[in-house]
Amino acid sequence: MIILKLGGSLLSSQILPQWLHLAVKEGKGNVVIVPGGGVFADQVRSTQKIWQYDDQTAHYMAILAMQQMALLFKGLCSDLCLVNQVEAIRPALYQKKTVVWSPLAIELDDANIKASWDVTSDTLAAWLAVQLFADQLILVKSAQLSENATLQQLSEQAIVDQAFADFVQHNPITVNCVNLCHTSVLSASLKKNV
Repeated sequence: MIILKLGGSLLSSQILPQWLHLAVKEGKGNVVIVPGGGVFADQVRSTQKIWQYDDQTAHYMAILAMQQMALLFKGLCSDLCLVNQVEAIRPALYQKKTVVWSPLAIELDDANIKASWDVTSDTLAAWLAVQLFADQLILVKSAQLSENATLQQLSEQAIVDQAFADFVQHNPITVNCVNLCHTSVLSASLKKNV
């Protein structure tokens, strides 16, 4: 199984539908898509700066932003299967569906996920990969990526969130961080997992 995290920044690219349709075409039963929060999460950041509400409130709003992106992905590719409970993901995969995870705040609270901007959809995708014993986590970013960059360097460059490198260091996850133009990475990874 592959966890495919599609960053919210992909909304500004026409390649986003390609990723979604490729995941459906080649990844049925093997791919779980985790959406970033995109412009919806950016709005939460902006309003928090203005109104100074607490991080717990911002955290819940950012989870709603991921849910909005999940709906948007489904709107772009109707063959995707929206799933919000972690325990319902595997049954959907067994039915040969390509899943989009629309996370629930209550599940993340029960898992003691920190309410902080240090933890974004990147770390939530890694957390989901651990929960599902996924073979690989692919993070798709719109940023240009240095070929040999470490996760710590990607964190320092704000390409991944602050908590990501530490989380991955303490959990057995194979991570591949790629630029949005490299759709072939998903196809190659799926062939290895067959």
